[in-house]
Amino acid sequence: MKVVLLRDVPNLGRAGEVKEVADGYARNYLIPRGLASPATEGLIRHAAETRQAAEQRRARQLTSAREMADRLHGAIVTIRARVGQGDRLYGSITSQQIAEAIAQQLGVEIDRRRIELDAPIRILGTHPVKVRLGPEISAQVQVVVEREA
Repeated sequence: MKVVLLRDVPNLGRAGEVKEVADGYARNYLIPRGLASPATEGLIRHAAETRQAAEQRRARQLTSAREMADRLHGAIVTIRARVGQGDRLYGSITSQQIAEAIAQQLGVEIDRRRIELDAPIRILGTHPVKVRLGPEISAQVQVVVEREA
């Protein structure tokens, strides 16, 4: 039976794809759970349009991620923090603080979950931080931690 997937289904396909599946699998699992619908001409046409729109949206997101990576790559972001003995910070610099500093100093809004820290930043100095902007797009930002006056 041919079905059009309405949502992503693990080990089967992504939303909008037309798949050939066993009749029982379609009738007893996919269709009752709202994961797929029987393939009709209109639904197949609609799925193709939806897939094309999604591809265009992905292309725009990829372009915007590349532009953002160009703006961020090699940028220097300064964060001031309270310091104790031996130039060790009270606490550590978090990805949230780095995201806020990037937004404030560079004007680029980034979700804190896109910032990859190998280890928490706990000492003064310059630290390289990787920012994931897309599936295969990332930028390296230098975070300079300075003593708060």
